[in-house]
Amino acid sequence: MNSRKTALSFAAAGTAAGVIGLVALASPAGAGEAPPALPPVSAAELVESVLDTDAIPALAGSVAVENNLGLPIPGVPRSNGDDSIQVWSDGTGKGRLALAGRGGETTIVDDGATVWVWDSEERSVTRVPHGKDAADKPMEGKFADPAAAATELVTAMQADSTVSVDGTARVAERPVYQLVLAPKPTERTLLREIRVSVDSELRIPLQLEVLANGQADPAVKIGFTEFTSGAQDPELFRFTPPAGATVTEKDVPTERHGEQVDDWLAQADMKTVGRGWDVVATGKVPAEALAAADDMSGRGGQDAFALLGTFGKQVHGEFGTGYVISTSVGTALITEDGRVAIGAVPEQVVTEAIKTVR
Repeated sequence: MNSRKTALSFAAAGTAAGVIGLVALASPAGAGEAPPALPPVSAAELVESVLDTDAIPALAGSVAVENNLGLPIPGVPRSNGDDSIQVWSDGTGKGRLALAGRGGETTIVDDGATVWVWDSEERSVTRVPHGKDAADKPMEGKFADPAAAATELVTAMQADSTVSVDGTARVAERPVYQLVLAPKPTERTLLREIRVSVDSELRIPLQLEVLANGQADPAVKIGFTEFTSGAQDPELFRFTPPAGATVTEKDVPTERHGEQVDDWLAQADMKTVGRGWDVVATGKVPAEALAAADDMSGRGGQDAFALLGTFGKQVHGEFGTGYVISTSVGTALITEDGRVAIGAVPEQVVTEAIKTVR
């Protein structure tokens, strides 16, 4: 597995671009519906057909996102599925996404040459030009081809997984095959399986559910509630900054804390330890970020690590003193000197991984 790509994928999951990367993933079939009768297909054939799909077709849809991790994920609503994201694709690499917020809407338009990010609440536009090759196109791969997120996942995980087809279902009223990746017995992970629904006709992923051990409901579910394929209005894929909007040009899209967060990520020197289901992301929080966290959490003189202690537990080991934060699908260890290890693994695995951080 390419560690740089893995780290970037984790980072992208917390941004609007990361949400775009998942918009080809859908919601489950309605309760009580009879599964559709589809021709039998082997797991190998289904995986191959997904990986052979070069691009997502022209489509429009509404995507619901549910985060039941117990902790918020930046860019992913913690909801019951009522919040929705509107998505459009022209089938040639152009796309549009609209994400409603409490005070406005974020609209992202990829017109084939430039990615435009419009924040109606801030009345700000971020302009991200495409580079000359794929390596210089940080948003295009996820935005122009949303199925790439799922196919990359299948590619990375299949060597360490038992892959099977678990029947059929309906997603957004379309018949799908259920592709299931489960960790092999040698894998040390908190996850039970990753379930991807694949459209029987288009062969693009139409569902992603992450299920943890000991839990019946998915920890994360992202999916279409409405889906139509076919030609879209070309005007959807054009963007002109509104009058009076502040326009900023970026080489890489950032959130509101932008360049400062980029600097911290660069200094953190994020790496991965392990592979497959056992992979752990590691790094070191820069001193400036720790100081900023102290400032933001300084109510009554409470420092950042005291705050961590309110929703994590203090631990001691060869790494010194730190705090472990656990959810149903992941564990994070943050030491007092700023080292970090996080993964969908038990505490023992992140404890081993943090020893590699210097």
